[in-house]
Amino acid sequence: MTASTPASSIPSSNPLLDFSALPLFDQIQPEHVAPAITQLLAEADAALNTVTAPEFPAQWQALAGTLDVATEKLGRAWGAVGHLKSVNETPELRAAYNAMLPAVSDFWTRLGADERLYAKYKTIDASSLNAEQQQALKNALRGFVLSGAELQGADRERYAAIQERMAELTQKFSENALDATDGWAYYATLDELKGVPKDVIDAARAAAEADGKDGYKLTLKIPSYLPVMQFADSSALRQTLYRAYNTRASDQADGDAVKFDNSAVMAEILALRQEEAALLGYGTFAEVSLVPKMADRPDEVISFLRDLAIKARPYAEKDVADLREFAAAQLGMTDPQPWDWPYISEKLKEARYAFSEQEVKQYFPAPKVLAGLFKIVESLFDVSIRRDHAPVWHDSVEFYRLERNGVLVGQFYLDPPARQGKRGGAWMDDVRARWVRPDDGSLQTPVAHLVCNFAEGVGGKPPLLTHDDVITLFHETGHGLHHMLTQVNEHDVSGISGVEWDAVELPSQFMENFCWEWNVLRDMTAHVDTGEPLPRELYDRMLAARNFQSGMQTLRQVEFALFDMLLHSQTPAPVDVMPLLHAVRQEVAVILPPEWNRMAHTFSHIFAGGYSAGYYSYKWAEVLSADAYGAFEETAAFDGTPDPATARRFREEILERGGSRPAMESFKAFRGRAPSIEALLRHQGMAEVA
Repeated sequence: MTASTPASSIPSSNPLLDFSALPLFDQIQPEHVAPAITQLLAEADAALNTVTAPEFPAQWQALAGTLDVATEKLGRAWGAVGHLKSVNETPELRAAYNAMLPAVSDFWTRLGADERLYAKYKTIDASSLNAEQQQALKNALRGFVLSGAELQGADRERYAAIQERMAELTQKFSENALDATDGWAYYATLDELKGVPKDVIDAARAAAEADGKDGYKLTLKIPSYLPVMQFADSSALRQTLYRAYNTRASDQADGDAVKFDNSAVMAEILALRQEEAALLGYGTFAEVSLVPKMADRPDEVISFLRDLAIKARPYAEKDVADLREFAAAQLGMTDPQPWDWPYISEKLKEARYAFSEQEVKQYFPAPKVLAGLFKIVESLFDVSIRRDHAPVWHDSVEFYRLERNGVLVGQFYLDPPARQGKRGGAWMDDVRARWVRPDDGSLQTPVAHLVCNFAEGVGGKPPLLTHDDVITLFHETGHGLHHMLTQVNEHDVSGISGVEWDAVELPSQFMENFCWEWNVLRDMTAHVDTGEPLPRELYDRMLAARNFQSGMQTLRQVEFALFDMLLHSQTPAPVDVMPLLHAVRQEVAVILPPEWNRMAHTFSHIFAGGYSAGYYSYKWAEVLSADAYGAFEETAAFDGTPDPATARRFREEILERGGSRPAMESFKAFRGRAPSIEALLRHQGMAEVA
């Protein structure tokens, strides 16, 4: 179907055109994409033409009632397609998505750079708006400038062409990463799997049987990859997986897999970002990226990261020394290789703290964890969480509703397990935002996606989560709560919308802290076989191990963030990112990976996500979240129960305010002062070098 096809020829039964309730995920098919998106693009274009006509009033509600209503529908439908592509991709859906991607990208580029619309917004009387609308207007005007609305002639055309090409390239980067991951498998023998946990072995056997193969199928999906790296006694097996995982989508991949090499894609992305920055009047893309963030300048971020690296380095060096000493004395490994470190780390942790991840995992069956998570959310934020009903894309997806005093607050989909066709990692995404709709005055409640990649249950038992999995679940729930608990009625600044990118991780990282509280853990653990809760003495050992290798882990995050910021500060943009990555590792890392390691080639956060020149946000927001949690520590009851007044203040000043005011104002309203790095260093056991 082409863009010229009349809307009247489109079947009315198209599920992507039904906005009466929740998305009809169980009905959406690839053939629905082009007709629906074409129609919605036409309607959005018509709305744009209407509001930019000279006679149309430059009034906030009038513009929203026509243009925002049309673009919000387009965004929701395209968001549903993109979501399905992330969690349940098929070749047909990929083709349908890619066929419409240029037209969708073109529309959003034209909308953001429309000088007629920009002129309308500039003439809106800000004094006639409420505080939420004033913040949204301020953001919109800034967005127009960053979207090229002040460009003219050839520069304007080139900017639009860059945006269209960037959409194609970032999509290609993601596809290469997914295909390289999904396309690799190794069928191990049982002897090779010595040391690997039984549930992982059982899952590998089931996967091989599903393929009609002998042996045990290992993949590069994290629930398969990570336990092998941690527990497999065979260094040769660990090397096989390490090499495959760390050369994905690169020139170093083996055999036919080199066809997924992202090198050229990355080079073009970086060049186009630099060109975009120049068009907008900035020296580097890093400068452009920071305009809507809390941090002011790239050198400010670089200084923050290098200062953090200096503070963490003594601890990281001690971590490595401990590993080398233990490996030589206890494991007979005098020259550990890169694929040996996770294994050595796990063995050292077991020896030092007398427990293993596998032991802990038995106490975290997914249903019990979820019940415990819901209990703490309900008690902290005065909501109730109940199962709800909605069309879903896979039978493992669950749907829930949040209510307060019987009134619906928000809803969310939960999609926990890893599977073929689902991209890796974990994330929260919005389905729709809270909004008092300008077309009919109704309150639209927010809906979120919470997506993880956990192992599935085996042998009739529920899925078992590692403690890291539990932390991930709490993290994504924090994002979801930020989105769903908002009380802001302007959709561009409600929930996570409009929040500075380097502050958006505050609620997610804040929620991680509860995974270490005894009052929370005892309610969310039950041994998968005996039903016994987590023993207090095992919890104490876990707590003692909390900051195990925190120095190394901090430097690892600094390495990623510094590479990202320096990469987007280089002029001209590099054709090959590896020399810079090597230089950053020489400066920061305490364990150097092999020269052929190509981590950057699947670094989707900065090449296909929203973290380009923004990966530092994780550490920046950790300062905010640690300090915010410090308020809970200071006011908790003797038994550790959170203070209700502190929880209510966090909800009202941080979560409910969303992006309706600068993040620093929200933080100060909650904490009573500016943030301090001391809480982060204390939480990570590095306070004494502050």
